[in-house]
Amino acid sequence: MKLKKLASLAVVAFVSVAALAACGSGASKEAKNDNVLRVGVMSLSDSEEARWDKVQELLGDKVKLEFTQFTDYSQPNKAVAEDEVDINAFQHYNFLENWNKENGEDLVAVADTYIAPIRLYSGTENGKNKYKSVDEIPDGSEIAVPNDPTNESRALYLLQAAGLIKLDVSGTELATVVNIKENPKKLKVTELDASQTASSLPSVAAAVVNNTFVREAGLDYKNALYKEQKDENSHQWYNLIAAKSDWEKSSKADAIKELIKAYHTDDVKKVVEESSDGMDEPVW
Repeated sequence: MKLKKLASLAVVAFVSVAALAACGSGASKEAKNDNVLRVGVMSLSDSEEARWDKVQELLGDKVKLEFTQFTDYSQPNKAVAEDEVDINAFQHYNFLENWNKENGEDLVAVADTYIAPIRLYSGTENGKNKYKSVDEIPDGSEIAVPNDPTNESRALYLLQAAGLIKLDVSGTELATVVNIKENPKKLKVTELDASQTASSLPSVAAAVVNNTFVREAGLDYKNALYKEQKDENSHQWYNLIAAKSDWEKSSKADAIKELIKAYHTDDVKKVVEESSDGMDEPVW
């Protein structure tokens, strides 16, 4: 991948908080060259490297990207807040909102990038799917969902969008099973550890499986019964590029605008779709 070879762009890998602290403080932290944009990311997958390669290609000499890869999700936002990087790209709206609240910061989204839709998969029997559509799920059957607050809420909104239940919350409000106000099929919604929903498929009618566990479970996402839709309830799961709230007044404003312009192109959209094999969907 090109990003691994960008020594001339001072690509930095796997830095620690201590290493960041050594970079200095205050205004001196901001890179002097206004056409150099420092981007904080988590460890890059091949798919993510491919899309950033395309963005850099489209930017040409107008903006040079420096990447700092982190190994801890607590680091990239702190790095932006402390001017160690100019922007970051690793999180969705829900994560950013919670991080801002917990840390008294006001980082903002400057651009939407993609969503990795979660999916409802059919239960199995002798290794084969029991059902081909949501409508086939029998009355009174059992559906497994992840039990952590974030993924459970997302799974329940998915079941609502699929027409299986109705909730008494919406938008960014987190849902739990107690928020199910209508359940016409009298389904039993069982909460399991996110890593266990896929393995439950032989014993349930259907299960919501996080993308993290889809491939290792041998599931084909293309055969899912239902896919998370792009709407007001899923917007909080859109991934984004974040910056400080006053980024438009910074010396990097023009560079950030050029980055957004390059990212939001059909060329990058094609790379996102192809490099993720359709698991990720652009949202611009």
